Amino acid sequence: MHRPFQIDLRSIPEGGKDISGQETPAFFALDEKDPVQAVSPLKYDLHLERDGNDLLVTGRLEATFSLECGACMERFEHRVELPDYASEVEIAKDGTINLTDTIREDTLLALPSYPRCEDGNVRPRQCPAEGRFEPALETAEEEPQSAGPGVWEALNKLN
Repeated sequence: MHRPFQIDLRSIPEGGKDISGQETPAFFALDEKDPVQAVSPLKYDLHLERDGNDLLVTGRLEATFSLECGACMERFEHRVELPDYASEVEIAKDGTINLTDTIREDTLLALPSYPRCEDGNVRPRQCPAEGRFEPALETAEEEPQSAGPGVWEALNKLN
């Protein structure tokens, strides 16, 4: 079974170890009903190095996702590029460490929290719902002067 992020810590030499390749979109383990879907492989080019009780992971990650726009509900593509990826993973015990969850989570966390069509960086476009849902301005009603004691007067009475 192919497990590129299952790292045997004993195989990492003094100067570190480089790994590179790509994983299928299934690597992200996203539910088919999820509004986020991976549409390209995860490409990675990483350097692994031990630093005491930590494993330092640096390098580059890249993947393209299909997202659902929060305004028009249409799908658009967004490419996550992490050219200066860096992560520090604590080593619990010598042997093997699995970086799969770390790589997966860090890539997914780079996606926009509130996706909109204009966030798409693969085929930029203007959202068709732009301007249809303008936020209503929230204004507080003016309190008439004769409404009784103000807030400060009520606090003064407590003293």
